[in-house]
Amino acid sequence: MAAPTPNIEAMPVVRDLKDFDLNSGNRLERLIFNNRVAVMLACLVVTAVLGFMATRIGLNASYEKMLPVGHPYIQNYEANKDQLRGLGNTLRIVVENAEGDIFDPDYLETLKKINDELFLTPGVDRAWVKSIWMPVVRYNEVTEEGFAGGPVMPDSYDGSTASVEQLRQNIMKAGLVGNLVANDFKSAMIIVPLLDVDPASGERIDYWALSRAVEQNVRAKYETADGRYKVRVIGFAKIIGSLLDGILQVMMYFGAAILIAAVILFSFTRCVRSTFVVLLCSLIAVIWQMGILTLLGLGLDPFSVLVPFLIFAIGVSHGAQKMNGIQQDVGRGTVTLVAARYTFRRLFVAGVTALLNGAAGFLVLLLIPIPAIRELAIAATIGVSVLLFTNLVLLPVILSVTGVSKKAADRSLKQEEQGVGTRGVWSFFNHFAESRAWAAGAIVVALSLGIGGYVVSRNLQIGDLDPGAPELRANSRYNVDNAFITANFSLSSDVFAVIIKTPVEACTRYSTLQQADRLAWQLQQLPEVQATVSLADSVKQVTAGTYEGTAKWYTLSRNQDVLNYGAQQAIQNTPDLTNAECSVMPVIAYLRDHKAATLDKVAATVEQFIADNPVAEVELLPAAGSAGIEAAVNQVVREAWLKMLFYIYGTVAILCLIAFRSWRAVLVALLPLALTSVLCEALMVALGIGVKVATLPVIALGVGIGVDYALYLLSVQLHGQRAGMPLVEAYRAALSFTGRIVALVGFTLAAGVITWAWSPIKFQADMGILLAFMFLWNMLGALILIPALSRFLLPTSAVHKAAPAVA
Repeated sequence: MAAPTPNIEAMPVVRDLKDFDLNSGNRLERLIFNNRVAVMLACLVVTAVLGFMATRIGLNASYEKMLPVGHPYIQNYEANKDQLRGLGNTLRIVVENAEGDIFDPDYLETLKKINDELFLTPGVDRAWVKSIWMPVVRYNEVTEEGFAGGPVMPDSYDGSTASVEQLRQNIMKAGLVGNLVANDFKSAMIIVPLLDVDPASGERIDYWALSRAVEQNVRAKYETADGRYKVRVIGFAKIIGSLLDGILQVMMYFGAAILIAAVILFSFTRCVRSTFVVLLCSLIAVIWQMGILTLLGLGLDPFSVLVPFLIFAIGVSHGAQKMNGIQQDVGRGTVTLVAARYTFRRLFVAGVTALLNGAAGFLVLLLIPIPAIRELAIAATIGVSVLLFTNLVLLPVILSVTGVSKKAADRSLKQEEQGVGTRGVWSFFNHFAESRAWAAGAIVVALSLGIGGYVVSRNLQIGDLDPGAPELRANSRYNVDNAFITANFSLSSDVFAVIIKTPVEACTRYSTLQQADRLAWQLQQLPEVQATVSLADSVKQVTAGTYEGTAKWYTLSRNQDVLNYGAQQAIQNTPDLTNAECSVMPVIAYLRDHKAATLDKVAATVEQFIADNPVAEVELLPAAGSAGIEAAVNQVVREAWLKMLFYIYGTVAILCLIAFRSWRAVLVALLPLALTSVLCEALMVALGIGVKVATLPVIALGVGIGVDYALYLLSVQLHGQRAGMPLVEAYRAALSFTGRIVALVGFTLAAGVITWAWSPIKFQADMGILLAFMFLWNMLGALILIPALSRFLLPTSAVHKAAPAVA
């Protein structure tokens, strides 16, 4: 991409269109402005078509899109998930009896109705639904005649005192307390595994529809107004449902962002029509973006729904550049069409280069092998690509027709002629170019901030730092429900499962069961693990029961016949502990939470055990379960984080080198960005935010978009220095020409995203705060550190020796 070299000097004033050669300028300029009507009509047609498509854009999320493609854990899970139902995407519904216990016949009848309602809900893997009402949930006991067992819910249950008492005994025999039954017996759980695809329709599960169905058909229907019965729901599908519900409220912030941008723009231009045109073209970009996404079969999810907001803010910022240039030329007396063409000549290449840097920040996200992030990157890249036309081409064309307010144009010219770099707050920034002491002081302060920020940022963690669903507010219904379930059930919903694969019918071999038992014992030594469950545990229980419950027989016998009998009895009562061929079985660990440190420790323990304990024909494969999958996500995020930083800074450095033709200028542009990145990571530590799928894009976006400030300022400064100006005059000219626009861009971008801070979706609020911080700090870093660093790295003598930028 050719480097931007804006012309600081005013172009010839053309008061009459007859005095202007319409065939002047490059081929692209002539093609656009000599066919303005055709351009606007084409845009109108495209807007109508894509606007219609935009109305059909879908809002949904997929469990599979959150899985890191290619990670060994995920490959293991995908290869065996049909054999391990219930260890992936699962809903957990708890029904509480606040005024009694679960042995109230009325409560049990209500629980049965809820169980049946969930069982018949589309998308539920019905064969693996578990509750005290499901026949697959069984008990086993040793009697004088041998083993006896059956469904926990008696076949003869009729609500009588005797049948309720039988249920109580069966629950105790089955060991369901703390698992499907709360420790205080006041609530019971229904575990509802979900399918990826609805077998009836053949389409992927709509999590939003599923969440609404649970709310309407279960919570609203069976939760009593007096608070006697309360329904609590957790699981990935419910998280996504809550996030998508929050999106409807987030849409209101789009209106707030438009209003804030309008106020900032109008306060800068004092021109209603040009402000309206800038907002209109930015909205058109959003419409085109969503229409194209629909055509590509993509939609919006809780992670990418903020991209249209960001595209709008970027569009407003770049539109302000074009509007300012046209106003200045009109203020000099140039007719509007010529003023628009002048602005196109001066800023088109600069705008393209700036947007390419922004696109680089988005494209780098494609390196992260998580489909949800890749779709976000695609959506954002489409949006930036659209801005290349709507805000760099369509906007000046429309302004060439509508014109700008003469009063506003005169005001803009007056401000330029007075030179903003010599008065007011702008004189403060100019000190860093004028005084070596000021420049050195700024660098020392920046270095101190960088060192302090780096020390704090070393405490930055990967993954979730809070219990429950950190994507939602702590007081959200989901997190309140999760806190209740965690407090009242011994086994958490954070499940880490290791898959054990053997030859067919070999899961009952001594070597296999011993390996499972040893791994379970190793995991039980971790304080982060609440309990473990495997086929080996059940076999030991049956073996002990065979010998009248003697504790010394609670072991794995080396006699294969004893093991076969024990496994047969165990599988009959707990069929989910192995597959039908007896070749795949899980070792399940219930974790205290899913914080990053917990997952890292458990995963490391499992991997070390596998490395240290190889057994022929017994293959241990991590990992399944919600916590196992999240551990894989954390590992991918950790690797992608550093890789992403390398690629984004490398890409921006290359683009800046092409633009400036000076390695010194590249350093001047990148060092303020690096400081902002370090301080942003320190802010994440202070706010208790970890690096995860929701926050990983922030750093890339902050760098890719934040470099725009340096691009505009340094382009003008270097142009002046190469024309023979001293650094002081060149930077003052840069402040005068683009300083106010740089500030406007920073405040507009920050204002566009800071409204997210009030979102009911916490990760969107976190993104808004972090992006606003990065936009403002990048702006201040550019205005302060560019002249300060230039004092030492870009003296005019050094710039003269550098190769001139290519227009």
